[in-house]
Amino acid sequence: MALLKCTLGLLILLVVSDCSWAKKKELSVSELLWRANKNVVRTKDDPLVIDDIAYGDVTERNADPCINRGCKWVKFSDGKVYVPYVISNQYSSQERSIIERGLQSFHSDTCIRFFPRTNQREYLNILSDKGCYSYVGRQGNAQTLSLERPGCVHHSVVQHELLHALGFNHEQCRSDRDQHIRILWQNIEPRYWNQFYIVNTLNLNTPYDYNSVMQYGRYLASWNGEPTMVPIPNPNVQLGEATQMSQTDVIRVNRLYNC
Repeated sequence: MALLKCTLGLLILLVVSDCSWAKKKELSVSELLWRANKNVVRTKDDPLVIDDIAYGDVTERNADPCINRGCKWVKFSDGKVYVPYVISNQYSSQERSIIERGLQSFHSDTCIRFFPRTNQREYLNILSDKGCYSYVGRQGNAQTLSLERPGCVHHSVVQHELLHALGFNHEQCRSDRDQHIRILWQNIEPRYWNQFYIVNTLNLNTPYDYNSVMQYGRYLASWNGEPTMVPIPNPNVQLGEATQMSQTDVIRVNRLYNC
């Protein structure tokens, strides 16, 4: 009997340990993007991509394209915004399921409706290219959204790149960033400085969101293991740990598209 109790106790301990390990294994979107993109090597034939944002025109790099020109997807008379998409056959059925779940996650709380393309001229072309990246806002014609397999095929990353495609930039680059985040430039690898430049964003009267799926973590691009971003005035606020869209992310989509 004692041996049986000991064996059962050991089994319970192993199960609990496995559950704890599984919980710890869920990485933030910031960490997933960093791991997927840090070693990507691009050539002159590739799209211009900085961090995980693609640019069709180099003049767009210093401002959110939504400021410069219409970049919103079309809203129909029924109040819904229909965004066609194609998912490449590069993905396994499980990977496709993860991508589709990310697409559908917008349907319950926003007026965005992603749907499989038939013959629409403008659509998201979701494929496995080099790393994770998207253009910001509607570009016209076939618009690449890269989710390289397997590193980019995660629910939070899908949501992150879709928010770029809908017209949103990174939280740490928003126009009022310096009121909420202190950038520690001395700790950033110089080649990654451009990932911290402020852009002229549309903030839609929403507060800075430390838990946005568009906010990167405090150690992003650190060369010395020290923080590259610190919240202010409270440096202990959780930063860049999101594993899915926040409520503020949802509010911004609804405000941008007048849902």
